[in-house]
Amino acid sequence: MSDTTTLTPPAAVAPPIPVRLHAVGGRLARVAGRCAPVLALYGTLKLIGFCVFMYLLNSAGDFRKRDPRFGGGAHAWDVLATWDGWWYQQIAAHGYHPALVPVPGATGLITIEGNSAAFFPLYPAAMRLVSACTGLGLYGSGMLVSVVASFVAALGIHAVTARFGGHRAGLAAAGLWAVWPGSGMEWSAYSESLYVALAVWACHAVMSERWLTAGVLTFTSGLNRPTAAALVAALTVAALLALHRRQEDHARLWTAILLAPLGLVGYLLWVGDRMGNLAGYFALQKGAWAHTFDYGEHTVDVFSSIAVGHFDYLFAYPFEDIIGVAVVLLAVLLIPLLIRLRPPAVLTVYTLLTLALVLGSQQIFGNVSRYLLPLFPLFVPLAVRLRGLGLPTLCLLLGIAAVASGSYAGYVLFEAGVP
Repeated sequence: MSDTTTLTPPAAVAPPIPVRLHAVGGRLARVAGRCAPVLALYGTLKLIGFCVFMYLLNSAGDFRKRDPRFGGGAHAWDVLATWDGWWYQQIAAHGYHPALVPVPGATGLITIEGNSAAFFPLYPAAMRLVSACTGLGLYGSGMLVSVVASFVAALGIHAVTARFGGHRAGLAAAGLWAVWPGSGMEWSAYSESLYVALAVWACHAVMSERWLTAGVLTFTSGLNRPTAAALVAALTVAALLALHRRQEDHARLWTAILLAPLGLVGYLLWVGDRMGNLAGYFALQKGAWAHTFDYGEHTVDVFSSIAVGHFDYLFAYPFEDIIGVAVVLLAVLLIPLLIRLRPPAVLTVYTLLTLALVLGSQQIFGNVSRYLLPLFPLFVPLAVRLRGLGLPTLCLLLGIAAVASGSYAGYVLFEAGVP
């Protein structure tokens, strides 16, 4: 008999709980250290623009002369939940009624009501949920959702841009999101901030090859805005390119491709079923809001009219339309600069298709600055160039733009036009 003893290695011992908590705390501290400057810069710039906007509203006083449903109320801040914001509150309170019902004696732009199904369900559902959880009214809940989502979007824009130009470029991009034409919609009872937050993190997930996350975020964005079709297409192209390059991860890639369009398609089919017409959603858009895809005919009409100083086209709002023209021209100039950076396919396809969907539609042209607000990839080439500025100079430049944004991104959209 051998007197040797067989030794077995000791079982792996998990680190004590205090050590694990310390590691988690360290990671959280690092994340907070990266996020805090972004949130501080974005929040400061937005607050500057917002205060200027409220000052202009109070000084002009025009909001008191208009129907609170479509342009004003007892207080200046009521303007932030008018027009589309009014519809979102009605959906949150009463649900949908997908039908076209003429309003007796109505004239002008608003010629029908009962067309609530033209507005996608995610944002009003979020309003209702937050209201139920916090006790806030629908107005306060909608504002809370939009403000929080705008900060989430700022972090996503920083994360995407930092891949091209580092932390300083990411800061500049988050600042541009705060002062961009149309940015007055970010802190209002509108769905733009929520959509951009979903879209930017979906693109970031694609760039990080987290395909299931990207699919879920894209699916969710499809419940928020119809232009999510551009995001669905962008994810699909990126996933197909990844399938072509590799042999692994087929299940995740195909799951993302199949999941991405279900939110958008599901809602369109639901509206069609309720109306007894598979194209019912598009009938609502055309009949209720004169929104239809016309392959850019209306956009060309606006550009050719404004070029000769005329404002005799459909839905003319001179100040708002001039800003819209400037935004379109800026986008056209920035696209080649973006492409020169060789961005991932998801950003290129998303940008080009979003621009095509917006410019190819007949609508209130002044809203173009709002509809193009989701084009966050266009911030990237500008931000990469701005990173060379010193931080004080960058903050001063963005601060001046923030003051001006109270007018061009706030007052003009809400009071000199139709948001």
